[in-house]
Amino acid sequence: MQRTADILPEIRTEMVAANGLNFEVDMIGDGDHLIICLHGFPEHSVSWRFQLPYLARLGYRVWAPNLRGYGNSSAPQGIAAYSLENLMDDVGGLIDAAGCSKVTLMAHDWGAVIAWHFAMHQIRKIDQLVICNVPHPGPAAAAMSWAQLKKSWYIFFFQLPRLPERMLLKSAGMGAMIQTTAAAPNNFSEAVVALYNENGGRKENVTAMINYYRGLVRGGGMRRQKRLGLPIISVPTLMLWGEDDMALSIETTYGTENYVQDLTLRYLAGISHWVQQDAPEAVNTMLGAFLAGEPVPEYQALVNAAATTQLD
Repeated sequence: MQRTADILPEIRTEMVAANGLNFEVDMIGDGDHLIICLHGFPEHSVSWRFQLPYLARLGYRVWAPNLRGYGNSSAPQGIAAYSLENLMDDVGGLIDAAGCSKVTLMAHDWGAVIAWHFAMHQIRKIDQLVICNVPHPGPAAAAMSWAQLKKSWYIFFFQLPRLPERMLLKSAGMGAMIQTTAAAPNNFSEAVVALYNENGGRKENVTAMINYYRGLVRGGGMRRQKRLGLPIISVPTLMLWGEDDMALSIETTYGTENYVQDLTLRYLAGISHWVQQDAPEAVNTMLGAFLAGEPVPEYQALVNAAATTQLD
């Protein structure tokens, strides 16, 4: 399978051993402050292609791993291998392998599911948390409605054996699905779409992707996490939310401040679930401000400023 480095030469892709597995990791930058970026479903580390060079220019060491079962990373068999506990330990192992004194955990979609729990249970020390378009489990549960359940139909479908794999493998491709549901489809080059399609076109990858959901429901991950409770997250947290999310309602974000001590929440109107790929310039500007400890601008202010610049 192709790597991100094959289509974006400024990024290097290396294999890193962590938690007993081998992870394909996109890397750029140096320094002692690691930003580790976790992708979502049905994605790939290439989803952070707009952020990696920008963050490296700011002086950070940036790693974007393909999570277990994705890309060329190890893809162990069985639902139990994809328990939330194992996924959190993967992230902890990668942080250990980087060996940096400061860590920012940044995550989207399924990566953000892992990141919320990682931060709550302090699997490793992190200094900052960035979440993109996945709600904290507390507000998500409170906002669960029939409308949201209908949007989340695929979670229940994925619990079935074999049939989800067959349907996804017969589909037009993961890359095509992501591009057609994005607010800015032109941000997805042919090479990026092809990489997504290749990543989602191998049976072992597709089964692994679906096993994340099976592990959460059939594997008892949700029940185990519920018993552990929802400890307050104390590290500074930036939450970015594309309002035109086809799978998650904006109501699932309401009340997040009750679970996160130091929260900055920014909504991006007209932007889809694929927020960091749809609006990379705005997202990068917000990230730069947050990482520097400065006020994070509102999305509309950035849009207005960009429009004024174009007029000038």
